[in-house]
Amino acid sequence: MAFKEVLDFSYITISEAKEIMEKIIEERKSAAELTFETRRALKHLRLFSKLPADKAKELVSELKKLPQVGREDIAIKIVDILPRIRDEVRVIYAKEKITLTPEQIDEILEIVSKYKE
Repeated sequence: MAFKEVLDFSYITISEAKEIMEKIIEERKSAAELTFETRRALKHLRLFSKLPADKAKELVSELKKLPQVGREDIAIKIVDILPRIRDEVRVIYAKEKITLTPEQIDEILEIVSKYKE
């Protein structure tokens, strides 16, 4: 039995995953019928992606510059959710050992609001 191994790992936004999945599906359409799982995954990605992939990457980069965000995984969660209110930001940070001030939360929300469509 052959095992697959992970050659590379990086966090991506839902928007980026949707873009990648759509390219894969386009390549496979001519070769074979899409599986149920593939169709469901794409449906999920289309439903929950809120920004074009390039804008999502831009927003991740901008958020990572903030000291209260810093980490890529947190920035990606923020981009995937696009919080509108302070409580939504607090939920993202619920597992973290960081307590944000209202000013820090407002700074995040201000940046996010520039990217909302």
